[in-house]
Amino acid sequence: QVQLVESGGGLVQAGGSLRLSCAASGRTFSSYVMGWFRQAPGKEREFVAAISSSGAYTRYADSVKGRFTISRDNAKNTMYLQMNSLKPEDTAVYYCARAPQYIVVITIAEYDSWGQGTQVTVSS
Repeated sequence: QVQLVESGGGLVQAGGSLRLSCAASGRTFSSYVMGWFRQAPGKEREFVAAISSSGAYTRYADSVKGRFTISRDNAKNTMYLQMNSLKPEDTAVYYCARAPQYIVVITIAEYDSWGQGTQVTVSS
């Protein structure tokens, strides 16, 4: 069973930046689509960004397009989320997840393994 561990969250002022990391155990990281999701208090978990197994293809939620960048380093079994121009509405727990799919999927049901999450708080 794969283990996913997020890091890099914290408290930042509006307009600032953070870089999240997701470290995966196991030897099959490079075979999977990976994604970032987030959940704010009182709200449902939502899609943020996803990346293909090779890193060549990405998808973003409209709310983060142009501000967030997803990437991965298969040699390090690690995925990243660079978050710039952060807004208070980006405040949430951010989760990384793995999808056993060939195309970049964005629905929660397509992802079979999840990390524990890292808190991102953006102050106004």
